[in-house]
Amino acid sequence: MKVLLNAKQIDSALNKLTNRIVADIPEGVEIAVIGIRSRGEIVAQRLAERLSKKINSEIPCGTLDITLYRDDLNSPKSGSQPQVRTTEIRFDIDDKIIILVDDVLHTGRSARAAMDALIDLGRPKAIRLAVLVDRAGREFPIQADYAGYKADAKPGTLVQVLLKESDNKEQVIVE
Repeated sequence: MKVLLNAKQIDSALNKLTNRIVADIPEGVEIAVIGIRSRGEIVAQRLAERLSKKINSEIPCGTLDITLYRDDLNSPKSGSQPQVRTTEIRFDIDDKIIILVDDVLHTGRSARAAMDALIDLGRPKAIRLAVLVDRAGREFPIQADYAGYKADAKPGTLVQVLLKESDNKEQVIVE
């Protein structure tokens, strides 16, 4: 196991994401932040708080469950029943720029599933992907618009984000 980011570096990566999003979004355009369950929702909540403070306006934040949109849902290799949880988006996504947030971007499959789920909920003006960690290994032509950290992880390794809200630790590790 190797630590890629410690708590201070995660905080710095979130500040970097916040600043890049604020610089990129045109003034007067409505934005909302939606996190992919489970660690993406935690990163999204932190990001929404920082964005709200930065632009002095409340940024709505929601949580998206992509379980039923995954392309491995009925895979014989999965072996277990997936746990479907709730999607909690209590605002209209139409005509807003949605900042879709995940902890790690690897193959692009989760981001693709999340975009499918979002489109079923409405018609956003645009969807921008923000990830805490971006690593190589895409299987779909999906790239992060905003990445807090680019990890140089070898194929076959696991990049795991541990956050105090869910893991009582604050670090990004590669195994």
